[in-house]
Amino acid sequence: MGKTFIKIAAVYFSIGVLLGMTMGIIHDFRLTSLHAHVNLLGWVSTALFGVIYSIYAFAAKTKLAKTHFWLHNIGLPVMMIGLFCESFGITAGVPIMIVGSLAVVIGTIMFTINIFKALNTNSIQRANKDLHA
Repeated sequence: MGKTFIKIAAVYFSIGVLLGMTMGIIHDFRLTSLHAHVNLLGWVSTALFGVIYSIYAFAAKTKLAKTHFWLHNIGLPVMMIGLFCESFGITAGVPIMIVGSLAVVIGTIMFTINIFKALNTNSIQRANKDLHA
């Protein structure tokens, strides 16, 4: 799962860079908020999820991690579509953005719970025993 998060993050990084370059070339900065969200939630956060799940592979095998993965990777594009629409004054984008945002927030909370549960001392000791068994 760590590798998959990192690959998806690279896609968001490319989208963010291309979006920023395009806004600069055409001198239209209405999508600045979208650009910031693609870079922060798409590139940075997704890459960090991938790195953390790569380092602590046992945390990536939980049901919480799998649910987090799907909530983030479905919610974020939905949120981006809503934010895109809202940036151009299309009011129908607001409820779409809210639904996507809620999925991302719930996924992030699940990630946090997973990390706290998985990274307690007993879990790390069990994982180390499994690696050396």
